[in-house]
Amino acid sequence: MKNLFNLKDKVIIVTGGASGNGLAISKAYLDNGAKVVIVDNDNGSLKLAKKKFHKQSVEIIKANVNNQKERVIVLRRITKKFKFIDCLVNNAGISISDNSLNYKPKNWDKTINTNLSSIFFLSQLVIKYMIKCKIRGSIINITSLASNFGMPNNPAYVASKGGLKYLSKAMAVDVGKHGIRVNNICPGYIRTNMTNKSYKNVSLRSARASKTILNKWGETSDLIGAAIYLASDASSYVTGTDLIVDGGWTAKGL
Repeated sequence: MKNLFNLKDKVIIVTGGASGNGLAISKAYLDNGAKVVIVDNDNGSLKLAKKKFHKQSVEIIKANVNNQKERVIVLRRITKKFKFIDCLVNNAGISISDNSLNYKPKNWDKTINTNLSSIFFLSQLVIKYMIKCKIRGSIINITSLASNFGMPNNPAYVASKGGLKYLSKAMAVDVGKHGIRVNNICPGYIRTNMTNKSYKNVSLRSARASKTILNKWGETSDLIGAAIYLASDASSYVTGTDLIVDGGWTAKGL
């Protein structure tokens, strides 16, 4: 029987793929035979990724996904080398915390541009290429628990992730006729550099863990199964949906 989860030789782009959730997803894809393109803008993380993956089939590109010219260059570089794109994982994102009453316009714009606008325009470029080459590809957007709830003191992050959740559904409708699928992975609180400050606060860590059914935070490795599933043929009839990986936070009542 065919292995529906097989990723061998699939070309997969992972933005923000040099650290945190993106690094774990990139490693999982590489370990399962995919050809991975890591797109990131952090020099330190990129150096570590190059060292970690130097013996594997990985292409590492330094680029700012907020810049349209750089997005176009990234696509040209990838298609020149591989001639094919099977999957795009839009993982790159930022979080700038502050109360709604004090939130600065520059932080709002930066967050919305990174977490929503850049994802739309990079996906647009990749999808057009998929259509041109008749590729029945997969777009995976990393949203957040914050796309489902009104979280405090981070209005731009909540707005951007909520917008991304429904952007994925809108794009899924538009591109489904081409055999291209668009889905979300919705992580709960995962221990990464971005969440490290909260994790180190013992009372805050405990409070957030207690919101989950499993009574714990997630690890980056907890996203691997969902990422492989949505990139593989196992999810060929799945589009426009949210795959929630939050330890049961969303499902929990009293």
